Amino acid sequence: MKHLIEPTDMTPQEVDEVLNLADRIIANPKAYAHKCEGKKLATLFYEPSTRTRLSFEAAMLELGGSVLGFSSANSSSAAKGESVADTIRTVECYADIAAMRHPKEGAAKVAAMNATTIKVINAGDGGHLHPTQTLTDLLTIRSLKGRLDDLTIGMCGDLMFGRTVHSLIRALLRYPKIRFVLISPKELRVPDYIREAMNNQGVEFQEVERLDDVMDQLDVLYMTRVQRERFFNEEDYIRLRDSYILDTEKMENAKSDMIVMHPLPRVNEISVEVDKDPRASYFKQALYGKYVRMALIMKMLGVEE
Repeated sequence: MKHLIEPTDMTPQEVDEVLNLADRIIANPKAYAHKCEGKKLATLFYEPSTRTRLSFEAAMLELGGSVLGFSSANSSSAAKGESVADTIRTVECYADIAAMRHPKEGAAKVAAMNATTIKVINAGDGGHLHPTQTLTDLLTIRSLKGRLDDLTIGMCGDLMFGRTVHSLIRALLRYPKIRFVLISPKELRVPDYIREAMNNQGVEFQEVERLDDVMDQLDVLYMTRVQRERFFNEEDYIRLRDSYILDTEKMENAKSDMIVMHPLPRVNEISVEVDKDPRASYFKQALYGKYVRMALIMKMLGVEE
């Protein structure tokens, strides 16, 4: 892989290789403690991030490499008007691989098109895609459910602007017998290009407004935030907001082996009382993110085991 901009930049075989390597790192992390000595990761984060930025940095440090970069546009030359193209050409003078988070869709692709030596990883571009979160999600599902096929997966919340949802759906379309239940207000349904992709693959999906109506069908529930500012009027938000808050009462209707995922951060869409439920998997998911990024960095840099 030269760059990772979209989830489909990786073949299913390459995805499996990264997930399998992540499993081996989980089993014996000390064996990988020096694999990236002398290598540098640049974290180019033009907007706020906790898990993605820190997990990339932790991943490189635990591989024995080093990290440099910035955590906001205001602390970079972007504040002076520097273009993404010029930034990446400069950064490649100092680092071997870069993880970029940017509010504009397509920014990571622009960086990749202008890079000559550095590897570019899209760490989230606007409301578009987030491929390393997708790898995290795939590792979480495979680790906790034992497979990536024959699953009914519920996506709940902001499905219009949720880049993690878009990326995960596109990645799961390549696995057999996947069914989607898309739970959102009408205003926040998945974009047409995602719906068309599901139709083109002949994947079974349904769109509903209430989580309670489908809870008992799900093997995986992927929660996201429903943000007040996405609604056209306050009345609709007030009418629907409680439908997208997961609490212990809703969990009573779920399968005993269902897992609850969330890319985080959460606000109030998952009650803290759910954290005690063994099916709550979102903090495990955050940990898996570090291991899968360790595996991805090794693969992209061509580091041998």
